[in-house]
Amino acid sequence: MTEPRLIVFSSLFPNATQPTAGLFIRERMFRVGKQLPLVVVSPKPWFPGQSLIRRFRPHYRPLPARTEFQAGVEVIFPRFLAIPGMLRGLDSLFMAVASYFTLRRLQVRGFNFIDAHFAYPDGHAAQRLGRWLGMPVTVTLRGTEVPQSRNAALVPKLRQVFRDADKIITVSDSLRQLAYSLGLAVERGQVVGNGVDANRFTPVSKAEARQRFNLPSAAKVLITVGGLVERKGFHRVIACLPALLDKHADLHYVIVGGPCPEGDMTQALKEQVAALGLNDRVHFLGSISPDDLKWPLSAADVFVLSTRNEGWANVILESMACGVPVVASDVGGNAEVVSRPDLGAIVPFDDQNALTAALNAALSRQWDAQAIRKYAEENSWDNRVEILVKVFSQMKEGERTPRS
Repeated sequence: MTEPRLIVFSSLFPNATQPTAGLFIRERMFRVGKQLPLVVVSPKPWFPGQSLIRRFRPHYRPLPARTEFQAGVEVIFPRFLAIPGMLRGLDSLFMAVASYFTLRRLQVRGFNFIDAHFAYPDGHAAQRLGRWLGMPVTVTLRGTEVPQSRNAALVPKLRQVFRDADKIITVSDSLRQLAYSLGLAVERGQVVGNGVDANRFTPVSKAEARQRFNLPSAAKVLITVGGLVERKGFHRVIACLPALLDKHADLHYVIVGGPCPEGDMTQALKEQVAALGLNDRVHFLGSISPDDLKWPLSAADVFVLSTRNEGWANVILESMACGVPVVASDVGGNAEVVSRPDLGAIVPFDDQNALTAALNAALSRQWDAQAIRKYAEENSWDNRVEILVKVFSQMKEGERTPRS
């Protein structure tokens, strides 16, 4: 049998116009690419006249070049028809049709395996392409499937993906259980969580880190890292700050992140901060490159993620790798990462009193930073990639999983 040569298929992937989009996919799959040949196909939405909208909304659907090379890996960006507010139920079909000839050319070059990310529309399109081209298909679930599973129009499409894909990989067990509830056969589901690069995310001097961001050396510091969108819950943390300041008069909150394809609530967050009189206590640092994230993380006492939905938040392990405990909402795979009391706390989603109490307790406690980092080191990318390579290698052409 031939070696698996992967076509990573995901509409969310970093590019020159959106350098932070889908970094977690690139982080994972480029590591696989060190052991198996791969190319990336990232379809981008387009419709005639799209450039006219950008005259009024400059950041609307930015289009990268047709092809980029990232760390020596070819990344191709075919365009698929996506008209705002119209025919969106056909996104996966248009995505598949627009990508067909790209994948056909790659197949001629010897690529023989489709690895899609997100069930819909990407996975739904990928399973069509797999059928048309005779390639095996894996689909990795990353968390968007949770809200989609509550959409009656999308549930049949999710069920189709879980029925037709050769393997469903999930970044958390909670997502695997969701897929089982929608008809995935037990033998075709596998959990492969995300990992952490403990060499990139390593503790640095707290004093130096705080000096870099003009934070008081003796302050208590909370931090959240993520796209500035409602789902990530920055506003829920800000709402807790007045009560926390009563107990921690030197408290500061650091926000790292910026606009992303999901949206931008920067202005709303700044208005909330101003309305609460917290301008001198909340610090918007903007987007920071992964190589430099160790600095704001090391400046913090506690990482907090009051997210609405999450598959497996890489940033939780990244914080732990810097020796920082985590307080996170009980959604998705968060409890699978923050799995012990000595790592942090899990709180009910959107319960301000519970979140405030957990943050107060975390800020008041002495944590074992070395033990927290050791846990992160045990969840390195090397272990995850070994499993992924084994999965792909077992699914070479002609070794597709029989349907029950």
